[in-house]
Amino acid sequence: MKPSLANIRRDASDVTAGGGHGTGVGDATVRLQRLSLELMLEPGPLLEPIEEALAQHGAPLRWAITACTALPGGQRWIRLEAVVLHGAP
Repeated sequence: MKPSLANIRRDASDVTAGGGHGTGVGDATVRLQRLSLELMLEPGPLLEPIEEALAQHGAPLRWAITACTALPGGQRWIRLEAVVLHGAP
């Protein structure tokens, strides 16, 4: 079952890989995006639903669970902080 997204906060910045525009070394532009996700997860393993939720926003470079609350019925509310990459070659 896919996790439900309760809240998403995003900050994005552009990073130029290679030599940048006009240098002749390469003009690949990638975007790093910081995310704060709040998920409601069903009982069971955490890794797969977390990876699925992050993949919807880009390729995860790093992530951490910064808060977790057990709810009645075995559900869990989880806050993730992550950095994802967009536009990789």
